[in-house]
Amino acid sequence: MRTVAGFPFRLVGREYLGTIRRPYATVLMQARGRHWVSVEMVVDSGADYTLLPKVYAELLGIDLRSCVPMTTSGIGGSETVHLCKSLNVKLGDWRAKVPAGFLERDDVPALLGRLKFMEEMEVTFKDFNTTFLK
Repeated sequence: MRTVAGFPFRLVGREYLGTIRRPYATVLMQARGRHWVSVEMVVDSGADYTLLPKVYAELLGIDLRSCVPMTTSGIGGSETVHLCKSLNVKLGDWRAKVPAGFLERDDVPALLGRLKFMEEMEVTFKDFNTTFLK
């Protein structure tokens, strides 16, 4: 196995239970105009698929009307997610086509999920670093 990419956790803050750090990764996503858009994403092993705020649909040139709307639920309640089958992504030197969903709002972070993304490589969270191996 070789290292595809590695990223340090980011300090979120100090709370009652202790210091909170979050695993982030920088992912490049190809827009319809063929340029690449850099997206800072929380690496979320609990997310079934990659999920992005609405603003990224605009930046990537994706018309949400061309996606499939679906209702999803989680801790925050239910939301409409617009599912798209295939986005070109780069993580380090690894490239793939991954499915993603777009929310109808922008007040949530982008989430790097499992489906055809994290399940394609080994991901470790150790010593406040996230490492992707292929």
